[in-house]
Amino acid sequence: MDTLFNPSSTSSFAFIQTHKNPQSFSLRTCGYLPFSSQFKTQSCWVCLKAHEFHNLTALNVLKKRGLKCVSSGEGLADEGEGVRRKNLAVFVSGGGSNFRAVHQATVSGDVHGSFVVLVTNKHDCGGANYARENGIPVIIYPNTKGEPEGLSSTDLVAALSKYKIDFILLAGYLKLIPSELIQAYPKSILNIHPSLLPAFGGKGYYGTKVHKAVIASGARYSGPTIHFVDEHYDTGRILAQRIVPVLANDTVEELAARVLRQEHKMYAEVAAAVCDERVIWREDGVPIIQSKANPNHYS
Repeated sequence: MDTLFNPSSTSSFAFIQTHKNPQSFSLRTCGYLPFSSQFKTQSCWVCLKAHEFHNLTALNVLKKRGLKCVSSGEGLADEGEGVRRKNLAVFVSGGGSNFRAVHQATVSGDVHGSFVVLVTNKHDCGGANYARENGIPVIIYPNTKGEPEGLSSTDLVAALSKYKIDFILLAGYLKLIPSELIQAYPKSILNIHPSLLPAFGGKGYYGTKVHKAVIASGARYSGPTIHFVDEHYDTGRILAQRIVPVLANDTVEELAARVLRQEHKMYAEVAAAVCDERVIWREDGVPIIQSKANPNHYS
């Protein structure tokens, strides 16, 4: 394939012309264009304006000009096939209730992805057993005295590459993600945390410890946060949050249950957005989600 238009480093679109059909183009995007841009075909001009930076609008622009847009995923998709189904990996350390919620959404079709492997530091945890029951392979990481069959960081990256992973979801995984994995999957690893980050986050803040600290602080609101993962605990870019009120007489268990219900809903919704390629990165590095119902709305 030949590149007809390659935007500057501050832009985010590339259109690739196919040899078989000169009127067919592949659209690749990882953000948005800050300025109007044009490229010329043999028969017409296609213009992408500043507000026309998401996949659906850009696709409509091409269609209006008699061009066909094909997927930038594996192979070339015919018009109307939509976004390629994504391969997901999940990391868990416990029961994996968030993993179960998202997995059920993949089965029902609400999430256009499939869990193809689970990684855990506890081979007999509830999440790992659920994966085995559903035919999902389980990988042990890291290698420790308690888990001698665990992989090294290098071997983990190699193992995941065999599954052609698109995105990694952390669901109650209590170990720090190795830098090798973060470098191998940039902007592709998500974590869910049971507080409104950056409050009540960081090393040592997990599970009921978070909710206990929230109540003790006198905070009136809490709620889950989904963020991209970097080399530190709970410091990556925030993608989504949901507010949960802290009631005057809340116990730790009551608040935890109320937050967890929102975690299940939000993680499934965010997983759907990620698999649909509706996550857009602003120029300032903040990720936002494009609404499926209204492509002109972002959150």
